[in-house]
Amino acid sequence: MKVNTQSVNFNADRKLIDFIQRRMNKLDLFYDKVIDSDVYLKVENTSDKENKIFEARVNVPGDSFVVKKQCKTFEEGTDMAVSSLERQLKKRKQKLRTHM
Repeated sequence: MKVNTQSVNFNADRKLIDFIQRRMNKLDLFYDKVIDSDVYLKVENTSDKENKIFEARVNVPGDSFVVKKQCKTFEEGTDMAVSSLERQLKKRKQKLRTHM
């Protein structure tokens, strides 16, 4: 799957981008019609510890799923967002199966 990663207000290192790519690739196991995904990494300028925002948009034929998570680290946000996207993709796949 093609993952477009954009980091806002900072430069993401290669290790983080590779981690996100590996996690997002696992979504293909649950729904094989995923076209691509856009990932936005943002750092809020607050004193709060949970100032990292992970936002992902996954495009599938006829629809797109958006997940936004705010956590202490981008890795934690990635894990939470991918598990949420897994549930959404499984639900969509199940819905398509019942209509056929």
